[in-house]
Amino acid sequence: MQQHIVARSIRWSVALALATLLCGSAVRAQQLDQILRGYEVAAKQGIPLNLKGKDWFLVGLGSYLVNSTGCNDCHTHPNWAANESPYVLSQQPGQINTAEYMAGGRIFGPLTAPIARSVNITPDSSGRPAGLTLTGFLQVMHTGHDPRDPPTDVLQVMPWPLYRWKTDLDLTAMYEYLRAIPSLPDNPNPGP
Repeated sequence: MQQHIVARSIRWSVALALATLLCGSAVRAQQLDQILRGYEVAAKQGIPLNLKGKDWFLVGLGSYLVNSTGCNDCHTHPNWAANESPYVLSQQPGQINTAEYMAGGRIFGPLTAPIARSVNITPDSSGRPAGLTLTGFLQVMHTGHDPRDPPTDVLQVMPWPLYRWKTDLDLTAMYEYLRAIPSLPDNPNPGP
C-alpha cells in the first residue's frame, strides 16, 4: 500500500515539475490534474488527438473543459455510440459517438420547422474549429455573436451566457483541443 502511495506521489511530482519547467505554456501548475484528466477522458473515449504543433497543456485542459461542460450534448448527434448510452444501466459508463464527434447535426425545434441546428465545430481544412479564428471563437463564446453573421444576430440556442464567464485561458484551451480532434464533414444524419 505504501509503495502505491509513494509511486503515485512520485508520478504527480514529476508531472508537476514538467508543468512548471516547460516554457511557452500559459497553464498554471494547479491545473495539471484537469489536464491529465482531459487526456484520460479522450483516451478512454477513443478520441484521437493530433498534437503536432499544439500546446500539450492547453489541449489537455481543453479536453477536460469540452468533455465536462456539455459541448457533446449539442455538437454530437447522436451523443452516444449505438447501444452505448450511459443512461441505460447495463451499458454504463457509455461511449461517446466518435463517428460524429463534434460534427454538429442536433436539431432544435420540430423537424418540420427547426429553430436551429448545431454546427460542426471540428477543424476545417485550415485547422480552425468551426472555421473560426481564435478571436472569432472568443467572440462567439463571450457574446453569442458569430462574426460571420449579421451584426445584430445572437445565437439563441447555444448557452453562451454561461460560457462567457469562462476565462480567456479556458476558452483558448477549448479552442486548442478542438483544433486537435479529427476534422469531420457535417453530420450526415441530423436529428433532435
